Amino acid sequence: PSSFSLPLDISADLLELASTPVAVVCAGAKAILDLPATLEFLETHSVPVLGYRTDEFPAFYSRASGLRVQARVDSARDAAKIIHTHWELGNRSGVLVCVPIPREDEIPREVIEPFIRRALNEADGQKIVGSAVTPFLLKRLAEITEGKSVRANIALLKNNVAVAAEIVKALARLDEQSA
Repeated sequence: PSSFSLPLDISADLLELASTPVAVVCAGAKAILDLPATLEFLETHSVPVLGYRTDEFPAFYSRASGLRVQARVDSARDAAKIIHTHWELGNRSGVLVCVPIPREDEIPREVIEPFIRRALNEADGQKIVGSAVTPFLLKRLAEITEGKSVRANIALLKNNVAVAAEIVKALARLDEQSA
């Protein structure tokens, strides 16, 4: 697993996910974050982390992070059942459904990590901090990868939307059955 020596930075979306019953479909956490710490935070705050057709937590641009998800689901129906049951049991946290980037659009971890380190070092050297860091890193990664990171980002977004739509349909069917 990667670990970029960053100060602890708890994103507001993690706090919201820990306290709001919402299902989030994503390609893992931002590749620039400390992924083990992110997963630890989610576990500590009772946020189930599901791997959609994977046992491994995706690393945004990369399908693999070397970290395991709490549970694997192989269909939208399975994801919907877990989400539905989580809330039916009175849990008030969200559920994270992690969908790896399509294989053909992936930037393997061993390729993207040196680029991320380079961009982080540049941000540090230029004293870029706070909310300015992510836009800077995304811009630099786009430049360093000659647009491949942008294409990967678009591909994973389209994939996430497709999976999310299937999960929403499956949740609607479960709600109809419960009514």
